[in-house]
Amino acid sequence: MLTSSAHIQTQDPQRLVNRLCKHWGHKFPVTLEAQQAEIELPPGVCRMHCADALTVELKSDAAQMPKLQQVVADHLQRMAAKESLVIEWK
Repeated sequence: MLTSSAHIQTQDPQRLVNRLCKHWGHKFPVTLEAQQAEIELPPGVCRMHCADALTVELKSDAAQMPKLQQVVADHLQRMAAKESLVIEWK
């Protein structure tokens, strides 16, 4: 398993996490707590933590990681609506 993470500046990290969990909660197992969430997607696991910014950690195998990064980044940007996010995976 590989791990990839991004520290994303956003005006309201909790709102972004709530929206993404609600969006994917109809299809995939989602755990949402006060400041964190976990979503089990087919290519891997997405964990999010809210503080002054949004920290996203992905776990997947080498073959699926690029797909997981793209899917999560695309959906975060969509949930952010008019706010433009800078997402750099490390």
